[in-house]
Amino acid sequence: MTATGGWDERMPGVLRLPSGRLVRGRGLRRPLDPAAPSPSYGLYLLGAPPQVPSWESRWIHWPDFRLPKDRADARAALTEALERAAVERVELACGGGRGRTGTALACLAVLDGVPAARAVEFVRARYDRRAVETPWQRRYVRGFAGR
Repeated sequence: MTATGGWDERMPGVLRLPSGRLVRGRGLRRPLDPAAPSPSYGLYLLGAPPQVPSWESRWIHWPDFRLPKDRADARAALTEALERAAVERVELACGGGRGRTGTALACLAVLDGVPAARAVEFVRARYDRRAVETPWQRRYVRGFAGR
């Protein structure tokens, strides 16, 4: 465990942000590794409410291949997730773990100081090379700093 959120950054899906905070991205269609620690907080990016996990969580209404339905709520949820990642195991997850999760991770990177124009590249290099799947998701990240 680390002092920056409790994830081991060698674990699959764990992303180190510029501040040193660690967050985990995950696809919900893949089973959890029983040997891995559970998150203490999860932010779920789905078109319908998720099954409630045993840890504290929040849902953003975010249909597959789209953008969040309520962008102000998404920004508030992402800001909260970044704050919590300083001392908690925070995970962000959607169905596949690439499009919505990658977009949300890129937005977290912007909140943490990565220039918006480089945030997709940052997440693709450190999380998943296919993260942030659609042109409108890339535009959303590029405009996230000004929202």
